[in-house]
Amino acid sequence: MLSRTADHLFWLARYMERAENTARMLDVNYQTSLLPQSADAAEQGWRGLLSISELTGLFAQRHPQVQAQAVMDFMVRDETNLSSITCCIGAARENARAVRGALTTEVWETTNQTWLEFNRKLKDGEFERDPGAFFEWVKFRSHLSRGVTVGTMLMDEALYFLRIGTFLERADNTARLLDVKFHALVGGAGTQSQSGNGGLGGDYFGSSAKESQEVDFYHWSAILRSVSGFEIYRKVYRNVIRPERVAELLILRPDMPRSLAACMNEVVANLELVANAQSVETRRRAGRLRSDLQYGRIDEILATGLHAYLTQFLDRVNDLGVGISRDFLVPMAE
Repeated sequence: MLSRTADHLFWLARYMERAENTARMLDVNYQTSLLPQSADAAEQGWRGLLSISELTGLFAQRHPQVQAQAVMDFMVRDETNLSSITCCIGAARENARAVRGALTTEVWETTNQTWLEFNRKLKDGEFERDPGAFFEWVKFRSHLSRGVTVGTMLMDEALYFLRIGTFLERADNTARLLDVKFHALVGGAGTQSQSGNGGLGGDYFGSSAKESQEVDFYHWSAILRSVSGFEIYRKVYRNVIRPERVAELLILRPDMPRSLAACMNEVVANLELVANAQSVETRRRAGRLRSDLQYGRIDEILATGLHAYLTQFLDRVNDLGVGISRDFLVPMAE
């Protein structure tokens, strides 16, 4: 397969997944903001969302204050924000248009219709009338896009590059969500990590934090709902929501579809299917990252610090993306 074609397919999948993840985070923040809470707590929630996407500085250039409507507009329709939903869906459509010959008619029509209907909804004011329903629609269209892709595409390199893009982006977004949300919750509880690495050591998850854990029940629930994990948590653990269990579910459980372990299993499997002579080192790094997750234990991760672990994971995922680009795609600009 031509590297340019592979590049378009890879980024088509990444942008569609990014649009869905942005909608998920916005939806959870919006629903959480409707709960009784102080103005400072609400503002911290929206600041955390900007931090997840590394957009705090760009937002500050355009808006003097962090307010719910301003953040939602910025993350949904601002065309100067390349991570906004409108930019992600637009970029997905452009990548799909560039490689229409490598896609089935159903995949192209689904992507194109998503873009057209998204713009119609914005013009009709559906986003302002009911943000929750709007975000659900974005998630549904992403689900539809993946379903049509798996259900109609030939199982060849085109599908494999789409899958690599999807799960690499999902791993990145899940790790960012965990890092920012857990850090915000421990800060809000006034609990300081004593692990020496600046992030959520095992002390936070001990008995001294039980009271704050109970107070933060709705916020732990929100984290799970943002990755469609609330019902899964109940089925797997069958008890009250505990922070260390949330971390374990979203990091180490390979049967949780949006966990880091599940994402890396998919990335490694699909990399093996497109392997070439140049990709030996990239495949080795991907396999090692998967092994760390496969044989990792949540108590060890928490003992060394969750923030440090997730920061390292994000660095390794970014390095993996650079390696995939170098080995298979149009080279990234230095």
